[in-house]
Amino acid sequence: MKSFDVVVVGAGPAGGHCARLLAKAGRKVLLVERYENFSVNSFSSAGTPIETLAKFDLPNEVIGSFWKGIKIVTTNLNETWKSSKLLGVVLDFSKLKEYLANQVIAHGGEVWMGCFYLKKVEEDQTIIVLKSKKEGEIRVTAKVLVDATGPSRAVMYNKKEEQPFFYSGTGIEYLIEVEEEDYEKQCDQLTFFLGHKWMPKGYSWVFPMEKFKLKVGAGSLNSQHELIPNPEPIKYYIELIIKEYIKPKSYKILEIHGGTLKYSKGLKDNYYKNNIIAIGDAVSTVNFLGGEGIRHGMHSAEIAFKYINQYLDGELVDFKNYQQEMYKVFYKKWIISEKLGMKKYLLDSDSLVDRSITYLKFLNIDEIVDLLFNYKFESFSKIFLIRLAVKSLSFLRKSLSLSFFSSKY
Repeated sequence: MKSFDVVVVGAGPAGGHCARLLAKAGRKVLLVERYENFSVNSFSSAGTPIETLAKFDLPNEVIGSFWKGIKIVTTNLNETWKSSKLLGVVLDFSKLKEYLANQVIAHGGEVWMGCFYLKKVEEDQTIIVLKSKKEGEIRVTAKVLVDATGPSRAVMYNKKEEQPFFYSGTGIEYLIEVEEEDYEKQCDQLTFFLGHKWMPKGYSWVFPMEKFKLKVGAGSLNSQHELIPNPEPIKYYIELIIKEYIKPKSYKILEIHGGTLKYSKGLKDNYYKNNIIAIGDAVSTVNFLGGEGIRHGMHSAEIAFKYINQYLDGELVDFKNYQQEMYKVFYKKWIISEKLGMKKYLLDSDSLVDRSITYLKFLNIDEIVDLLFNYKFESFSKIFLIRLAVKSLSFLRKSLSLSFFSSKY
């Protein structure tokens, strides 16, 4: 039976990055991935700010495209914000995960593909039971076990064990190939779709990838909308965007992929239990408002890495400090995002969605990026002042009109 310092279950961005950091630090690490290759689980649209590359030391090989603009389309309106500089990238999700796994191997760790996590057995040491298609059941031991299994939370919770309440959302994405003329119209911006026409219970998007390829997707909360009781299936909205927005001369569907996220209301996840620590989507490290998770999952991996090292060095007896730091980093902005998301996606009418975009147009591109990606909600203060000014001007006009009317008669 092989022994490891750390076994990381799940080779997504959070798990791969955590294993990479541990391997670099000289720890004996095993990264376990249930799929046999990374091309079959491309579950993310992967739009992110440019700073992500430097923050997580990512090479150009994992980039699908660059973007320098954002467009928001509603049922009745559309607004575009542009920059002269590059603002972000769309990552190639499969290449990102493969790169992180290769980094683990390069620094002396092991990566086992096509290997399922079955259970853990607590004896004198923690035994992890895995199952490989080629080798059958395998048992290994670890001092620390990392749950990076995403929404399944397969390591932290045993089967049938009670879990906190989750909001769930389902996303589906088409990777399509279009002609050059149609690609050029979308190639340097992220386009988001809001409103009842495009996706009543969430939002849809068009993201550019490498030449002539576009990601067209939609994400929907699995909850009841107050105004739209029976929305269409998700694929309906994706195909609507292709036909009525992109309007390509011709296109070819190269791939369809999707997945489900589970977000713990109020962040009530279990962050640790004994020598088990959870990261990424397994502790709801995803922005509820925008659905973005890669950056945050990798950030959680960096925080966890610090406490795993301390635990292995005998400086900690549990991971309580990890949970406290995660709350310090994410809690406040996540709760705001949660409330805004529930309102925007399940309560607002089309007119309210349109009104929001009308006020957003007064922000510049940097403020829009800060709002969407960095959760700097102070931008709403500027919007509030603009709304107040508009209302004051409207009131002033009415007052002047009444004064004129009174003096005339």
